[in-house]
Amino acid sequence: MSPDRSQPELSQPISVLKAELFKAMGHPARIRILEVLSEGEHVVGEMQPLVGIEASHLSQQLGILRRAGLVTNRRDGASVIYRLTDDNIVELLRAAKRFLIGTLATREDLLADLRSADGG
Repeated sequence: MSPDRSQPELSQPISVLKAELFKAMGHPARIRILEVLSEGEHVVGEMQPLVGIEASHLSQQLGILRRAGLVTNRRDGASVIYRLTDDNIVELLRAAKRFLIGTLATREDLLADLRSADGG
């Protein structure tokens, strides 16, 4: 039986596992997919305009997220419905947003200080 690639290799250091997680999330389309799914389950067809990529590209990105264990899917007739595997993914996205807001606010303050400085 082949190993289940959706489960992390437990013999690896946690830093490697974290890097693999962030690598799986390391594409703007995949982040957008996770953001859309943080609102709840979605059929692939309704995700496409929300994510803003071609259907084939969306399927490819969903496959990467599925193999990483971040999303799961189920069939309902002809429809494929995706959802996040864990609510902690939503919290991770929120933490990233808080970090970016803080970083951008600091940069805005620095820019304002530079603009108001004498002699420049």
